[in-house]
Amino acid sequence: MSQITWGIIGCGDVTEKKSGPAFNKVTGSKLVAVMRRNAEKAADYASRHKVPKWYADGRLLIDDPKINSIYIATPPSSHIEYALAALRAGKNVYIEKPVTLNAQEAITIAQAAGQSGGKVAVAHYRRAQPMFLYIKELLDTKAIGDVRIAQIKMWQSLRPKLITQTADNWRINPALSGGGYFHDLSPHQLDLMLYFFGEPDYYNGRALNQSGYYDCDDNVSGQIIFKNKVVVNGSWSFNVSEDEKTDQCHIIGSKGSISFPVFGHDVTVRTRAGEKVVKFPPLEHVQQPMIEKVVNYFKGDGDNPCSIEEAVVLMGVIDAFSHPL
Repeated sequence: MSQITWGIIGCGDVTEKKSGPAFNKVTGSKLVAVMRRNAEKAADYASRHKVPKWYADGRLLIDDPKINSIYIATPPSSHIEYALAALRAGKNVYIEKPVTLNAQEAITIAQAAGQSGGKVAVAHYRRAQPMFLYIKELLDTKAIGDVRIAQIKMWQSLRPKLITQTADNWRINPALSGGGYFHDLSPHQLDLMLYFFGEPDYYNGRALNQSGYYDCDDNVSGQIIFKNKVVVNGSWSFNVSEDEKTDQCHIIGSKGSISFPVFGHDVTVRTRAGEKVVKFPPLEHVQQPMIEKVVNYFKGDGDNPCSIEEAVVLMGVIDAFSHPL
């Protein structure tokens, strides 16, 4: 393919700034059409972003002959339906995180991709951002020696400001999201652990609803032991006071440590030589570096930046962490 022509299914809030405009800013990429079940909102999005066509039916967008690649940005409950339909239609597929409601659905998409020969990439977009590429390089070059432990803390209030609050708040409806805020935010952190440390050997966790504020888990913890013997411990709480909010990942090695917020812009490296803080400017469109890699992959000019098989592993970890007490 000389040009990737995109259709977006689910042109909601996440596509306004984070991803949508980037499809027209990447070389060899063009946004042709958008879809939203609310026709008025779909038309408004297309008008504001100068997108040639809009639809209120995802199947009609998938069948558009001028589109060769589909970006699925709906709530996770409909990811599998649209992904399978797009693959049957011979389209490339780029799927938002979490890729599905659970690991079994992700396996179904992986099997369909294998049978159809279609290309599927998953929007674990932090893999492509300069800040996390810098951390990956530090780890690969053993800047802090051999990694021993990584500690994730994501503690937020009952209505996290990190998340766009929608009228229906689908993120705390397990039927639509797979769980609660953990399912929405943890893929960013847990996928980075898989990207940094490779294949896991063991993982387990537990989840509970502490506050009773809504009908899903608001406290989750878990552990991953990787084949290279790195141990990752994670704690996610969505019921603490505003004063106790935390977003921190701390990676400890035999010769130092690396600390960073997954939703922030600075990395602190501590070694025997001292402490260094490296700041990264915010990106205008946080998915643009990833979309560039996906476009190259779809065109045959690069590797898959995040495969559906990798997402299957991640969803297996999320499923294990989400087990109720």
